[in-house]
Amino acid sequence: MSESLLVHVIILGLLIVLFPVSIESLRFELKSANTKCISEDIRSNSMTVGKYNVVNPNEGQPLPDTHKLTVRVTSSHGNNYHYSDHVESGQFAFTAAEGGDYMACFWAPDHNPPVELTVDFEWKTGIHAKDWGNVAKKGNIELMEIELKKMTEQVSGIHEDMYYLREREEEMQKLNVDTTSSMFYMGLTSLAVCLGVSGFQLWHLKRSLSTVSSFNKYTRRSSCLPQACPPQRLEEHY
Repeated sequence: MSESLLVHVIILGLLIVLFPVSIESLRFELKSANTKCISEDIRSNSMTVGKYNVVNPNEGQPLPDTHKLTVRVTSSHGNNYHYSDHVESGQFAFTAAEGGDYMACFWAPDHNPPVELTVDFEWKTGIHAKDWGNVAKKGNIELMEIELKKMTEQVSGIHEDMYYLREREEEMQKLNVDTTSSMFYMGLTSLAVCLGVSGFQLWHLKRSLSTVSSFNKYTRRSSCLPQACPPQRLEEHY
């Protein structure tokens, strides 16, 4: 192997370490009549593969009928990519037609008495979703070459992920600017309404006090007797 090829392999390896591709493998518990959803952010035109199975609580024995579940995989736009009902295991594979969050939901039917299921779930996205064993067999190539091809495609995937993340960041920034602008105008509108209501209340209070004062003066004058009323001074006009 030439020095340039070796340097290329080392650089690709460092990029893979610094920018890993998404692989999600986990085991979780699921009680009867409950649902658990797992989301994965997948870019458009990216390959994704998943497989799941219910762990048998009694090894060597058939899996009980109570240990079955329903699985659905949907996109953020509500499109259905996989659905299986009352199964103990299964798998799905598709190329994402739209970028965004994809969700795999597991639902366990209701049982009495309730049971608890243990589920193994593995979700691969990007370069790791490909079956490199078959690629090596079909291509009849050396191990180092297949590893180099894997790293090259992974770097290409990382490059596309960076552009995708940049687009998502621009969308979030635009959303923040729009939200800030809407809140600013909403605050100005609220302030104007409050000032208007306060001014109307002050005007109404002033008018009410003036009316009450005039009414009290009229009441005092009309209620006193002539001999009890204080003498009024008449102005002489010359």
